Amino acid sequence: MLRWILGGREAQGSAEKSSVLCIGEEQPKNWFTELQVLKGHFDIVRFLVQIDDFRCASAGDDGLVLVWNVETGERLQELRGHSQQITAITTFTCNNGLTSHTSLITASSDRSLSLWDPDTGNRVQTISDLQSPVKCLLVLERLCVWVSGGEELCVWNKDFQLQCHRQNHSDTGITALIELPKNCIAAAMDKEIVIYRLTYSTDSSLSVAEIRSLSDHQDRIRALINVSDGLFASGSHAGELILWDAIDWNILAYEHILWEESQACTQAEIRLSAPKPSEMSIQHLTTNGTLILAAVGSGLYVYSVLTKTVVAYRKVAHDSNVLHSMLLSDRELIKNILFISNTLTFYIVSFNLFSFFIINTICSSLSITPGLFGMWTFGRSNKQTGPPSKKATDVPNIRTLELTGDLIGHSGAVQMFVSFGENGLVTCSTDHLLILWKNGERQSHLRSLALFQKLEENGRL
Repeated sequence: MLRWILGGREAQGSAEKSSVLCIGEEQPKNWFTELQVLKGHFDIVRFLVQIDDFRCASAGDDGLVLVWNVETGERLQELRGHSQQITAITTFTCNNGLTSHTSLITASSDRSLSLWDPDTGNRVQTISDLQSPVKCLLVLERLCVWVSGGEELCVWNKDFQLQCHRQNHSDTGITALIELPKNCIAAAMDKEIVIYRLTYSTDSSLSVAEIRSLSDHQDRIRALINVSDGLFASGSHAGELILWDAIDWNILAYEHILWEESQACTQAEIRLSAPKPSEMSIQHLTTNGTLILAAVGSGLYVYSVLTKTVVAYRKVAHDSNVLHSMLLSDRELIKNILFISNTLTFYIVSFNLFSFFIINTICSSLSITPGLFGMWTFGRSNKQTGPPSKKATDVPNIRTLELTGDLIGHSGAVQMFVSFGENGLVTCSTDHLLILWKNGERQSHLRSLALFQKLEENGRL
């Protein structure tokens, strides 16, 4: 069984008879010791989105959207309608004052948009014959509208009626969208971030206008995220991380994640294959409001919003580019963890070619003061030519990320994951599979409780 999990295929037939597999006790710090393989897709699965506390939807290149129960691994709905690959998916929750209902919005390469009811599997609305495929979606629940981005920016109401739109001036189109204060939207287009503002007129019609273009990146923008109500961040193909003010759109910090390491440090890194040339592209950004986790090439870098500098890193965390990552609190992983006094503990889950790692580190949250890592903060004056390379050993008090667990189950590149807290993690991959990872000890305890309850109900106890 373990050999099948590690990639062997001899035992696959017997493994398929049982939906639950156990990893074993080889990784004592890895809580996810039980996995369940979920089948249903027949092509690459690229997207996962959480619907509620117990359901998620998966989508990918087969044009299918599947709804799953993460408690049981049961496939609840199969949403068919798109003829080509899914390019974007999001949830849309509509409140009528008394109740709320969550729907799914999907975009496809077939140049269509669809609204789905995940409870019934029905396609409620559809828009076909768009001028070009949609690359990203953004729901503005406060305004009860949603936005699609591609070669043009379109604003739609809950009934799938087009409210307004603007043609873009970039050949690549809009690749990412985030919501900003004061009815504004930030859109990533090639090397620029374009700020749009939505305005309601006296007759309740909605219009969108471009009000500013931020051209401070030197290469294509790969990631765009909200950090807090007043901050957002962007990352580029050249390893540039910029922290922005979400109100006036000024640069608050600029970091070029690039430095050299000693031979000893390089040998200590995790290497699953022969070393490859360093890739400095920021593929993914995630945040918990105080820290930003940047997936840069095959490495992971933790950036402090307070000190505006990198406070922990692993230059080679995987043997290939990290595609997705997330900062998880220990409460999301396991209950009753004792916090160490005066410290902040955070966990990182990241993805590589065939698996994802759980990494943890501890950094002091009280001893960090502004300017402590000042040599890592680069001003805009250095941006045009890029800062000189530093050695990691020259940076005082910087931490190295520690590998906590290695979850190997997929036979293809892992694309992303969704965390359901103590109910587990769901991953998707190019191998057409989803895997539901759970805390084996907790699941065993729950099964024992259910068994005793059943025996008690039958009068056998």
